[in-house]
Amino acid sequence: MAKGLIMKFEQMDVWKRSSRLACEIYKVMFVCKDYGFKDQITRAALSIPSNIAEGLERETENDEARFLYYAKGSAGELVTQLYIGIEIKFIDKHVGLQLISEAKEVAAMIAALIKLRKGCVKESAIEYHFEEPRT
Repeated sequence: MAKGLIMKFEQMDVWKRSSRLACEIYKVMFVCKDYGFKDQITRAALSIPSNIAEGLERETENDEARFLYYAKGSAGELVTQLYIGIEIKFIDKHVGLQLISEAKEVAAMIAALIKLRKGCVKESAIEYHFEEPRT
């Protein structure tokens, strides 16, 4: 790539935000000793911007949308793992909820891109609420 040439995905706010989200996940999980959980959650986080980039570099709208669907699926996977990480005390609740909020916003941005490409996207408005631990 020529010096100064920016690929189109690098200009997208959704790619920038998902890349920062992946970096935050790596920072939060740095001290985690459960390497299976750490590997899974960091892979899910890394998969979001990676699939956005791969999709936006594809030649057809169908190919682009397919990789955007993968990115959106990885965002759902990440949200699930964040909830679990909070519940099992691997992730601070306040930090985890902030990361969940950002992951959901990124997923909504991806859904909007898919809608532009495909005309529709499956979305739900279900919210998860924590129950406080019983003492």
